[in-house]
Amino acid sequence: MENSTEIVSFVLAMYGDLGQLKYLYFTLAMLFYISVIFANTVLIIIIYGEKNLHEPMYLFLCNLFINEIYGSTSMLPCLMVQILSDIHEISAFYCFLQIFNIHTYVAIEFGTLTIMAYDRYVCICKPLHYNAIITKRKVQIVILVIWIVSFVEVGVLLSFTINLKRCGTVINKVFCAHHLLVELSCSLDRTVSLIHDLVFGLIFTVAAPVTYISYSYVKILAVCLKASKETRMKALDTCTPHLVSLISFVFACFYSLITQRFDMFSVPYPLCVFLSMYVVIIQPLQNPIMYGLKLSKIRHACKNLLTSKTLRLHIFMERI
Repeated sequence: MENSTEIVSFVLAMYGDLGQLKYLYFTLAMLFYISVIFANTVLIIIIYGEKNLHEPMYLFLCNLFINEIYGSTSMLPCLMVQILSDIHEISAFYCFLQIFNIHTYVAIEFGTLTIMAYDRYVCICKPLHYNAIITKRKVQIVILVIWIVSFVEVGVLLSFTINLKRCGTVINKVFCAHHLLVELSCSLDRTVSLIHDLVFGLIFTVAAPVTYISYSYVKILAVCLKASKETRMKALDTCTPHLVSLISFVFACFYSLITQRFDMFSVPYPLCVFLSMYVVIIQPLQNPIMYGLKLSKIRHACKNLLTSKTLRLHIFMERI
């Protein structure tokens, strides 16, 4: 048996022989990554630059957009390198770093979506007390706590895994996955890591946030049923992007958890690869586009920014 400290790299076996298609896949991955960085960065700058967007809801959104950049960066640069490579090896250090980044991204995403559900609940169900309950100071503290707890929790998760003895180095995926890395272990100690992975992945990261978010929306729905049509439409406008984002993210996480533990022979290979990366490719691109189009304040801020830039360019051209 080999000790994990003796293993310097792992093989990502799911790439296979891409042939000339690797250039097409590389181009698509690069376009996705550039789009994610551009879309999220633009909205972060808009929220930061517009004082009327310095409200709790938009501060949570800004945190969400920062996390999207963080999550996509944890996979896509490595993915592009692996697509062009013929060996598909990844160093043990970077493999563990990638697992840490992906897990913290998921935890922060769920934490942010959960607190955003609470923000919408207070806004709709307790509007007169909103400014007293949800303050900028509290928002900053909550965001900081979400990041710290996520980093600590994932750090504990990896501490059970990193020193396990391993009997293999082949990971049947296009990126490093914690569960598959534990399965390579030939040590009885892996039971602790698997239990912790299951508890962390299903209960704390997914089940608990989804349960609380569902409770919040039941309360919101109860208030909306008794409210005026105008109030219902306003609630629908603010809650729809959050619900779409949540449903999409829950689907991606559950799919990832299921496929890592059960063979999915009925799913076509390209679709299986795409869905396994959905959580760090489509989600980070979907959120800024959806929130940017749906929320009127962000749309108006974008128009104001474009108008001011156009006006400055026009004045500059006239002076020339």
